[in-house]
Amino acid sequence: MKSVLIVSSAIDKAAASAAMGVCEILSARGVTCFFPTEDLSRISGLVDNTSQLKEYVDETVEMAIVLGGDGSILRAAEVLRQRPAPILGVNLGHVGFMAEAEKEDINQALDSVMSGRFSVRERTTLNVSVWQGEKEVFKSWALNEVAVEKSSRERMIEVVLEVEKRPLSSFGCDGVLVSTATGSTAYAFSAGGPIVWPNVDAFVVVPISAHALFARPFVIDNDSSVAIEVLQRSAGGVISCDGRRTYELEPGARVEISRGSQSVEMVTLSEEPFADRLVRKFNLPVSGWRGPGSGA
Repeated sequence: MKSVLIVSSAIDKAAASAAMGVCEILSARGVTCFFPTEDLSRISGLVDNTSQLKEYVDETVEMAIVLGGDGSILRAAEVLRQRPAPILGVNLGHVGFMAEAEKEDINQALDSVMSGRFSVRERTTLNVSVWQGEKEVFKSWALNEVAVEKSSRERMIEVVLEVEKRPLSSFGCDGVLVSTATGSTAYAFSAGGPIVWPNVDAFVVVPISAHALFARPFVIDNDSSVAIEVLQRSAGGVISCDGRRTYELEPGARVEISRGSQSVEMVTLSEEPFADRLVRKFNLPVSGWRGPGSGA
């Protein structure tokens, strides 16, 4: 490996020092480290001796190493959108569900990637287009979720849901989420949606605080298309892709969501079962489990 992108939340001196430490370890092994402009600026304001750090412009890198939480991983995916590379997440945040390693495992994780002891798994994305009449006014993508939400606190947004070009239900609500399996542990989970194993080819649709009898989350095949139309009588809204790319929606706007044409590659260091990750990340109680074949 000759070049990596280091993405760091770097909100304090400890996080900035961790990013510097990773860069020093990799540089000693002949790897060129690049940093996004905003990260470089923050790190330079927190620690000394940063003059040797290189700013990332649009160089081709072989991997991104993310030091932070899931938000930093989403930012790395955005930075690398035009020049994709596998992403390794090291959790310096709270849950950090998408991260593959914890902060105490940084050295071990670096040894694994430098010696080639890792695999890469593709994560499905979403493509999204917003239409106002016959005009496409916004186009973007998401790794976790697309959220269509009300833009004013005091008024609901009124929408009609469409799946596979057929109307399903209309209601007033605070919003509607369309999530990938990867995003099912993020905003969709907080909104009451189900957790979907990452190897399941599915999307989750989650109404938020809907004023309707039929407003349950549901799971669809990820080759299905979803559309969310803002009714003409409704207040306006806002669309958000991974909480990073937004656009104001006017009454009558139509949001079309489908499987993305470009996936995001994530580095995997172990074959840990997804159930074990859920238990570890959410600190779930499993006392009393006997396991298969252990008898009554």
